[in-house]
Amino acid sequence: MVDTKQAVVNIGLIGHVDHGKTSITKMLSGKWTDTHSEEIKRGISIRLGFADTVFYKCNKCGAYTSEEKCKCGGKATALRRVSFVDAPGHETLMATMLSGATIMDGALLIIAANEECPQPRTKEHLMAVKMSGVKNVVVVQNKVDLVTKEKALENYNQIKTFLESVGYKDVPIIPVSANMGLNKSELIQAIEETIETPKHDDKANLYMCIVRSFDINKPGNDIENLIGGVLGGTILKGQIKVGDEIEISPMDGEKLITKVVSLRTDKGELEVAKSGGLIAVGTELDPAMSYNDSMKGKVVGHVGKLPNPVSQIELDVTSLERELMKFDKPIFINEPLVLTIGTSTNLGIASAITKNKVKINLKLKSIIEKGQNIAISRNFQNGWHLYGYGRSI
Repeated sequence: MVDTKQAVVNIGLIGHVDHGKTSITKMLSGKWTDTHSEEIKRGISIRLGFADTVFYKCNKCGAYTSEEKCKCGGKATALRRVSFVDAPGHETLMATMLSGATIMDGALLIIAANEECPQPRTKEHLMAVKMSGVKNVVVVQNKVDLVTKEKALENYNQIKTFLESVGYKDVPIIPVSANMGLNKSELIQAIEETIETPKHDDKANLYMCIVRSFDINKPGNDIENLIGGVLGGTILKGQIKVGDEIEISPMDGEKLITKVVSLRTDKGELEVAKSGGLIAVGTELDPAMSYNDSMKGKVVGHVGKLPNPVSQIELDVTSLERELMKFDKPIFINEPLVLTIGTSTNLGIASAITKNKVKINLKLKSIIEKGQNIAISRNFQNGWHLYGYGRSI
């Protein structure tokens, strides 16, 4: 029997703004991830959205579903629990999307059938997850209910041509209508056959990336009834238990050490959380420290086991200019760069350049592992655009 208490894979939803990423998430999980007041007001994703669901296969008709009981009336067998990471598609929120790409094991690239392909963020998002090491992608051709059959086929051929041009030749393309639930079974089947559960190293030292943090207390609560700060994120290596002492880094000044008082997923409470999926870690932190995502970008480990934060890094840089845009000159000395390091966004200044190797002074200290891929964005044409990535030396 499959254990579905904790998700075992993180699947990102990427693509151009308003192509239906949040609607696809709702179709698959039943959860609408745009819950922030500004997201509701503007009708777009601003923060990373998260949702969990269990995928099943019907024992009677063979359909794939996210319900324990199939529409045909047959009982379904659980396959695995998955977590979805819904990334914003607006150009000004690219840094948020890049921080989400860090924790993705596979991706759904959402492309609207009623627009030309590729749109700017379609290409940029796909290159971002590719440089993050994501190999397994399923393309979702959404909004097919809004176009004729001929237009849908024309768009399908555009998608095929685009995918071949960026090295994703044999990626499955599933036509769907998120609002009508069309081809939900076929999409889940493609996900199950394409996006594998990664191998997790549960014996390694704990390394958890924080992507959200919360103060879950309601205004007016008595001090003695306050609940400690909650950290939301993904364990990339190792495992964590209720009662563990953990360290949060990097922090200004002294080390920040606290105790784990609870572990939770959408499914409920856990005593032990392992790599994979999205976890909420309840702590003894002052909730004011975790309020409004203030811990986003930091790393959690067991006390004394995390690498020391650094203020300078050296990167072996690979440019993605050919696939994205043509910058007017290569990286130069004293150029400001925006770096996505894990789930954090940092500012750096190029201090030395030798061929493809660039030394960068960081504005804020960061925890960086040797060989880690770091996204590099440059200021070009009055905006920050993805330039490429650097592998830490």
